[in-house]
Amino acid sequence: MNITKVLRQNNTNDPHLLGRGDIKKLLAQYSLPAIIGMVITSLYHIVDSIFIGHGIGASALSGMAVTFPIMNILAAFSTLIGVGGATLTSIRLGEKDEENARSILGHVALVNTVNGTLLGVVTLFFLEPVLKLFGASETLLPYASDFLSVYMIGIPVGFVFIGLNNIMRVTGYPKKAMLSSFLTVAVNVLLAPIFIFVLGWGMKGTALATVLSQLAGLVWVLMHFFNKNSLIRFEIKGFKLSGKTVVNMMAIGVSPFLMNLTSSLVVSIINFGLMKHGGDLAIGAYGIINRILFLFGMIVIGLTMGMQPIVGYNYGAKQIDRSFKALRYTIIVSVLIMTFGFLFSQLFPTLIMRMFTSDRELLDISVRGLRITTVLFPVIAVQMVISNFFQSVGKAKIAVFLSLTRQLIFLIPFLLLLPRYFGLDGVFMSMPAADLIAFFVTILTFTYQYKGMRVRK
Repeated sequence: MNITKVLRQNNTNDPHLLGRGDIKKLLAQYSLPAIIGMVITSLYHIVDSIFIGHGIGASALSGMAVTFPIMNILAAFSTLIGVGGATLTSIRLGEKDEENARSILGHVALVNTVNGTLLGVVTLFFLEPVLKLFGASETLLPYASDFLSVYMIGIPVGFVFIGLNNIMRVTGYPKKAMLSSFLTVAVNVLLAPIFIFVLGWGMKGTALATVLSQLAGLVWVLMHFFNKNSLIRFEIKGFKLSGKTVVNMMAIGVSPFLMNLTSSLVVSIINFGLMKHGGDLAIGAYGIINRILFLFGMIVIGLTMGMQPIVGYNYGAKQIDRSFKALRYTIIVSVLIMTFGFLFSQLFPTLIMRMFTSDRELLDISVRGLRITTVLFPVIAVQMVISNFFQSVGKAKIAVFLSLTRQLIFLIPFLLLLPRYFGLDGVFMSMPAADLIAFFVTILTFTYQYKGMRVRK
């Protein structure tokens, strides 16, 4: 089908509007659905934790928290192709190369299916030793094992869903991408309480609800990409893998890949520190805190997801001023959101934590930890947005470097040092300390790169 004809028939979904539309309106158009989708995803995890905390118990929350490093590793491999493919699609559309943009779709689906299957099989085979490696005590092991033994079976479904949903969003269908996220949450919220409270399936029920919800989302996304009227759709030749395309996707996706991979390492170190200075309940407390951090972090990520196609398209079209304008607006809104998160967490921490647990000791640890970890929230926003900006223009090495400063280079030394002097508080304090230094490094890096990028005009 003729590309121009499709665009005329569906002008509201014309990705080329990214090069000429009002930046504020475009950012709202692409970000709001992504933000809603990210908030829905965050609520999905929050509701899961509430069900687990009140339906299974405090130890189950801690068991769930032990799985976080493994989940981050899985997310790393998913985003390596998913985010890389979406960004590359935006750039190709900006270059008016619709044929190659379409071929990326099949690559993402096929590679993520293979990656998900291999990772699922390997993890299931070594499940118990892997969980012990990441800090599961004898008390927490049954809860973590029950969850992952079911969840890993559905990993290929989750991988493909996330990858294709990203491409749907950047090719002119942000609302559809949002609705797919809403569908997954709706299915999960419907099934999880039935599996936990009614059928008594515990952590296995939680995992099964998650897998089935992702399957529902995948069906929704596949219906879109098998529609012959979709600008970017499945074609047989798209499943003939091109080594160059795969390498290009991985080169761009390496930033979020390393971000998630290092996050796994960091969460493991955090868990060991929490176990040493606070025991199983401290791990559970961080699991709850992480849900709140995740909520506000996902809102910023939603903004950067909306920024990504605008920046990527205009960078490809050599309209760099429009890319910088999108960056500026994204930073302003992100800082405002994270400032609200800071105030909310500092003023109402007990109210927040009571949603998850009634255990007094767990509540006390969670409240104190939340106040410490959110003390520099606005700073995190700037660092996250600028890092994603470099990813959006294909400068993967810089994006990787900035990601590593916050999650690895500065955080790990603080995690090893501060607990020696401040105990459990030191584990929590290491996070904002690393954020502050990473912020200054990010500003210096952007200042240095700014002039060189403007030459592209």
